[in-house]
This record gives sequence, C-alpha cells and structure tokens, in this order.
Amino acid sequence: MSSLNLLSGGAAQGLVGSLAPTFKADTGFDIAGEFGAVGVMADKLRKGTPADIVILTAALLAKLAHEKLVVVTSIADVGLVETALAVRAGDSPAVAKDAASLREVLLASDAIFVPDTKASTAGIHVANVLRQLAVADELAARLRIFPNGATAMRELAASKARRPIGCTQSTEIISTEGVTLCGSLPEGCELATMYTAGITTAAAHPQQAQHLIDLLIGDGQRELRKRAGFISGPIRPPLL
Repeated sequence: MSSLNLLSGGAAQGLVGSLAPTFKADTGFDIAGEFGAVGVMADKLRKGTPADIVILTAALLAKLAHEKLVVVTSIADVGLVETALAVRAGDSPAVAKDAASLREVLLASDAIFVPDTKASTAGIHVANVLRQLAVADELAARLRIFPNGATAMRELAASKARRPIGCTQSTEIISTEGVTLCGSLPEGCELATMYTAGITTAAAHPQQAQHLIDLLIGDGQRELRKRAGFISGPIRPPLL
C-alpha cells in the first residue's frame, strides 16, 4: 500500500484526517507520518526523516525553503489558527475577555495543560503570556506540559484536578473528545498563526503531495477548514 509521508504541526491533524478519505479515493494513497510541535517536526526533516510534505508555520516553512529542504514554489497557506482556552467537557467555561480576566482564570486553575513550551507554537506563546501577566513563577508548578497540543488536550480531558484548563491551538481543542473550546485568547494576549504546506525537495511522491496541498487550500474545503478551527486568512502567492 502506497503512503504519502507527512510531517506536520498538530494544528493541522484534524483537517488532514478529515481529508484522508478523499485523498485516498483520488490518489490511492494513504497519509502516514507524524503530527507534533512544529519545531520538533522541522528538526526531524533536517535530520533526514522521510517526508513528502510538511505543514508547519509560515515562518518555519520559509526557513526550510532557505535551507533547500522545501520547494519554494510549492509553499501555500492553509489558514490562520488561533491559540485558545479549553476546559473539560461539562466544566464551566473559562471566560477571558481581557488580560485581567485571563490572569484571574489562570490563577483560579489548579492545573494548566499546554504543549511543549520550547518547541510548539502555542506552548511558546503560553510561556510568553504567563510572563506578560506576571504569573509565570506563581503558576510554574501548575503547568502540565506535553509534547504537543493534542496530547495535552487528551490529558486535560482525563484530568482529575479540581479546576483544570488548557491552552493550545483551537484546532487541537476542536478535534479532541472530552474538552470544550472556550474561545481565543483576549486582545493583547492573542495569537493567530498562519500554517502553510510545502513539498519537500526529497519528496518521493511530489505529485501526490501537490494533490494534498490542493485539497488543503481548495475553495471546496473552506467549510471543512472552518469546522476544523482554521479562521480565514489570505492565500499567499508562492515565494519567488
């Protein structure tokens, strides 16, 4: 059975999964690979992990193209993803309309589930926001850090803490059973990250990789992207 090898940020896992049946019907290929912190996925590509396509942040794709690991002309935006708050299904929503109320929400929680604070987009941002709100030291012992947002959300769903919350990409929250999306981070603390796809220079199946990109960015998938948690964003022309 032929497979398209993929390395992707966790933000795109739900969308890719929803497109997999269509992709297989069109090409006969399954989609195999890994989803995780974008920095970890980029390093895997640099170290030679086989991949036909990568879906990472726009900034990382630009770096990988500069390093001759991604075909510049193949790069296309998939969409913007917001960093958001989550609670266990059935818990009261975590409402944060401004920085002050976000600070209160964080201080009221006894466990905060987040992705890698050094290699993931959302995790790095959470660490910065905690410092911005002057609560990083106070909340350090309450952080529950996992390799990626999907794992963090599964652990949140299973948490026995009194008042746990989570913070990661909205797409990872939406695609995880047992957790509820509460909304994006408030103004001044918000983050919307553009995710982009590109074909690797060592791709064994570049034609099929391009077909997956066409599916990811196609007008026909606009509603699917929205349901997966991607918000509207411009599709950039290929970098020259």
